[in-house]
Amino acid sequence: MDTCPCGSGSVYEKCCGLIHDRGAGLGTTAEQLMRARYSAYVMQNESFVLSSWHADTRPPAMKPADNVAWKSLEVVDTTGGTAFDNHGTVEFIARFIRDGLPLELEERSRFVRVDGTWFYVDGE
Repeated sequence: MDTCPCGSGSVYEKCCGLIHDRGAGLGTTAEQLMRARYSAYVMQNESFVLSSWHADTRPPAMKPADNVAWKSLEVVDTTGGTAFDNHGTVEFIARFIRDGLPLELEERSRFVRVDGTWFYVDGE
């Protein structure tokens, strides 16, 4: 895979691939972690998705989504979540096809930074 699934336009190995290889702590913003999580869903990297989930809200396990083809990610808005913040939100739209039907997931995700590492908390 050449271009990163997160839609940044960068090469995967220099974008979300760095975060996947070195762990969630490499992302310096909540948006970078959200993009890395989306790419992990695309690549069925459940271990990264779980490790980047805050321990208070993380499920014990997850299974890959059957019959889902992720198509694109659009970041709509971010609040906080910079290298100088400890909390942030990222609103996004993830487009995908499931069982032949084009669908969208729109979510406002909450992130928290603990000891310098960003974690996904939950979303609405």
